[in-house]
Amino acid sequence: MCVSKSPLLLWMASCLLPVLSFASPAPPTGFRALFNGENLTGWYGLNPHAVGKLEGEKRAENLAKQRGEFAQHWRIEDGELVNGGAGPYATTEEEFGNIELLLEYKTVAGADSGIYLRGTPQIQIWDWNQPDDPKKPDRRPRLGSGGLFNNTPNTPGRDPLVHADRPFGEWNKFRIRQVGAQTWVWLNDQLVVDGAVWENFWDRSQPLPAKGPIMLQTHGGEIRWRNVFVREIPPGETPK
Repeated sequence: MCVSKSPLLLWMASCLLPVLSFASPAPPTGFRALFNGENLTGWYGLNPHAVGKLEGEKRAENLAKQRGEFAQHWRIEDGELVNGGAGPYATTEEEFGNIELLLEYKTVAGADSGIYLRGTPQIQIWDWNQPDDPKKPDRRPRLGSGGLFNNTPNTPGRDPLVHADRPFGEWNKFRIRQVGAQTWVWLNDQLVVDGAVWENFWDRSQPLPAKGPIMLQTHGGEIRWRNVFVREIPPGETPK
C-alpha cells in the first residue's frame, strides 16, 4: 500500500517531533518532578559559601546578585539542566526534610560537583581518574563518587563503600535517602553510603538542619542533570 507524503503532513510531523522529544519527565509512583525539563521554574541560584560571612545589606545584595546570575549560567538542552562549570548552584525554592531523591547526571573530566541536602554539603561527584595528591591525603577521588565528602575524614560514609562511577560520556544515576541525619546513597544501583550520619558542615557542634533546599553544585566543568524526582518520607516510615 502506498502512503502519500504530502507537504502538509510532513510539516505537521516536523512540528510535533519537538513536543514529543521534550515531554515533561514522568516520575515513578510516589515521586514528583523537581525539574520539569522545560525551564528553570522552581529553582534559583545560590552558592552558600559566597554569603557565609556576609551580613545585613551586603548579604542581601549578594543573594539578589546570585539570583540574577542564575539564568546566565544554567540552561535547558534536550530536556536536561546544564551548567558549564561556573556560577551559583541550582537551588530549589522548596525546602525538604526527610526525603528520597532520584536523579541522573553526566559530567566531564576535570569537573567537580556534588549534591547538597538541607543546604548542606555534600554528596560528592568526582572526576575519579584524578591521581592522588600527597599534599591532600584525605582527598581520594579514585575511590569514586557518592561519599559524604564534607564529613570528617576516615569516618563512616565519608568515602564510598565501592567504586560505582560509569565512564565519562555515560549517565550516572543516584538514589538518595535522607532520614533525620542518616544518609543512604546508591550510585548506579550499588550501595555506596549505608546509613551514615551527615555532619553539619556549617557548625559541626550542631545537628544537621531539619529542613533546607536541595542544591546541585557546579565547579570546574560541564555537568548535566535530568530526571530529578523527590518523594517526601512520611513520619513513621522506617529507613528500610
